[in-house]
Amino acid sequence: MQVEETAIPAVKIVTPKKHGDARGFFSEVYNRADWDKAALPLTFVQDNHSYSAAKGVLRGLHFQTPPFAQDKLVRVVRGAILDVAVDIRRSSPTFGRHVAVELSAENWRQLLIPIGFAHAFITLEPDVEVLYKTTAPYSAAHDRGVAWDDPGIGIAWPSPPGGPVLSDKDRKWPRLKDAPDLFE
Repeated sequence: MQVEETAIPAVKIVTPKKHGDARGFFSEVYNRADWDKAALPLTFVQDNHSYSAAKGVLRGLHFQTPPFAQDKLVRVVRGAILDVAVDIRRSSPTFGRHVAVELSAENWRQLLIPIGFAHAFITLEPDVEVLYKTTAPYSAAHDRGVAWDDPGIGIAWPSPPGGPVLSDKDRKWPRLKDAPDLFE
């Protein structure tokens, strides 16, 4: 497993080894002992699988508040996404900044997004499947978000014709400066 730092050191790119031959490939995408050796001792409690039919589906920017705040490990098993983590820790020197990383079935990268970050992705092609592990279960009562298009954050989203495909919920999140329940 290879672990790379990003422009925000708390966010990491994790690339598992992939062993291939004429039959296909095998990869240990998560091994607790390897994570402990890499000083990433997280306990994942839930696995999620999302499918997006169209190019330009945007999901986020989401986070959960304590006691259900989540670390996330995101990977793509079909297609490609631009995956984004936004620092929403008010006391952080990188508050309001973001990291954007292309994840795909081809590049086999995973993005580790720690507690204190909002998360979103946009599909870069049709028929995309995303898997992600979390360190806390989903809790609707603790589910929060920030506007995906907040100019104060300034994410350079790919612009599909007609704009991104969003849920009603994701159209209504407040800008970061107006968001309650951020992390300290």
